[in-house]
Amino acid sequence: MPPLTPALLRTQIASGDTLPLYLLVGADDVEKSAVAADFAEMVDEGLRAFNVDHLYGGEIKADDLINAAATLPMMAPRRLVIVHDAERLLIPKREGKAADAEQERLEAFIRNPPSHATIVFVCGSMDMRRRLAKLLLKEAQVVDCGTIGNPDDAERWVKTRAARDKVPLDASAVRALVERAGIDLVRLRSGLERVALYAIGQRTITVEDVKQVVTATAEATNFGVANAIERSDAAAALRELALALDGGMMPVMMMGQLRWVAEKLPPQRLRGAIEAVFRTDLALKSSAGDPKILLERLVVELCEPGKSVGRALPGPPRGPERSAPHR
Repeated sequence: MPPLTPALLRTQIASGDTLPLYLLVGADDVEKSAVAADFAEMVDEGLRAFNVDHLYGGEIKADDLINAAATLPMMAPRRLVIVHDAERLLIPKREGKAADAEQERLEAFIRNPPSHATIVFVCGSMDMRRRLAKLLLKEAQVVDCGTIGNPDDAERWVKTRAARDKVPLDASAVRALVERAGIDLVRLRSGLERVALYAIGQRTITVEDVKQVVTATAEATNFGVANAIERSDAAAALRELALALDGGMMPVMMMGQLRWVAEKLPPQRLRGAIEAVFRTDLALKSSAGDPKILLERLVVELCEPGKSVGRALPGPPRGPERSAPHR
């Protein structure tokens, strides 16, 4: 099974249609803990004490997990067992016949988990070449808790986290936070925390609040501009450009990013895009116009390659014309 993003997993959890085994991986321990906690939403709050077990890999043996999962749910559709620090259970702590026998029981359990339970392994760093790890990767649904795939997923993450923490971001502020922080979970979380602290007590947090405390990163802007241009979304691309320039990015640096974006465009758009980049680069180097306006025109032309916006760019300054000599 291909790995799930946390956003897709939460949709699955909300539907109540979960699989027997899940493996949460990724470098972001905070996100892994948050995703593990989301599983508890499958069980009514008043029944969680009877149907949700939290186990810790460094404190249990295989039989503790097997017995917890074997217990039937009480007045709930499924039993939930969350194994934190699961790598400490999955990787043998010792060698010998007893350790081998424990590993064999774990393997049998993973191959045939009880149908009435959902078991969630929350893993830290682990050698995925080990036999038990390979088996779990094969049998369990892997959830990548360290990566957000695209800006839409990032916006969903921010909305979910803001709602949970009661941070009153309006829709445009959510979008601005993603545009400035990019799709890196650490930067998104840091940005959300800074905005919440900066605007504490406000009824609504706006784009201007986000701009005050979250600096646009070159990486985030590069990603946002690229996606907007690929979608031919000129408005979004111009917004990304403004955020970058307002954040202090030099025009020459932005020009390098736009050149990179142009080179990634499909073949039918590539030639016109490269020509537009060269014209704009020449205009910038020859001081043939306001850098912001030149970059805006380039962005629009990259988004709409069939139009001739770029051809209207002023060329380099010329000297006074001279009449041809008489012969």
